[in-house]
Amino acid sequence: MDVALLERTLADRGEPPYRSRQVWEWAARGASGYAEMSNLPVALRGDLDRDVPYSTLSLEREAHAKDGTRKALFMTADGRPVEAVLMRYRDGRRSICVSSQSGCPLTCTFCATGSMKFGRNLTAGEIVDQALHFRRIEAIDHCVFMGMGEPMMNLDNVLEAASRLPDVGITHRRTAISTVGWIPGIERLTESEMPIRLALSLHAPNDALRSELMPVNDRYPLADVLAACRAYNRKRRRQVFVEYVMLAGVNDSPALARELAKVLDPRVFKLNLIPYNPTGTGFDGSGREAIEEFRRTVVRGGLRATVRLTRGRDIDAACGQLAVKA
Repeated sequence: MDVALLERTLADRGEPPYRSRQVWEWAARGASGYAEMSNLPVALRGDLDRDVPYSTLSLEREAHAKDGTRKALFMTADGRPVEAVLMRYRDGRRSICVSSQSGCPLTCTFCATGSMKFGRNLTAGEIVDQALHFRRIEAIDHCVFMGMGEPMMNLDNVLEAASRLPDVGITHRRTAISTVGWIPGIERLTESEMPIRLALSLHAPNDALRSELMPVNDRYPLADVLAACRAYNRKRRRQVFVEYVMLAGVNDSPALARELAKVLDPRVFKLNLIPYNPTGTGFDGSGREAIEEFRRTVVRGGLRATVRLTRGRDIDAACGQLAVKA
């Protein structure tokens, strides 16, 4: 919902300021449209339906995975594609993965989104509307900014969107922002008043390999990125989640696991090993035995490490797979 447009429209009509709060409260609770907003005058509901689109996004299609995951493809008003995912877990969690950009300007070699043409940053309203779409389906309680794009390159809109998520049912402590290591954004998040968790896409324990996989490493080298994460930990008193995609024969050897355990302080970082999902980029995923050996090796080195459960792989909704296909 374009809240600024809503507020302008209400002000032009001479409506009292509390009307915008009423509209937002209904939307945040999952109302399907203005018609449900029973404490608004009928004429006002009709005018809003005509003058203020209920969503800044239009749903093009939705895919449903065998494990309950749902992936939605939206289009913005200017024709930019955006994908977002709802993940359902057996313990009752309902987590959404939202996008901050249409496409991504950072060309990580293993990521499908990086192969798309970059469109633009999404507005705060376009980010929130991804969450509201899933809220209209069911209650949601976790959010990760791990969809299309680099959130730290659009941090103003990301933080504005995050500020509204508690009304939707997602507290700041259950919100995480993932970055490839965009240091200016990490530094700004460190100073933010919102206790949002930081996640780092790492994927290599040294600069040489990381630059091959993630060109952004040439701009923000590994040592500098880890220093920024340590500063976040000191200020926020929260561990940083490290995401490490397991690529067969590339970054999954025991030697690299030992190297990784040396560069990550277990007091600051917690490691999530991510089975690689096919994206057509030429990489293969590590086998289960290789992943488990890597996990055992880093644990022996003192790190906490878990293997992330893959969700929505059969509908291209898993980590690294978001890329709009014809």
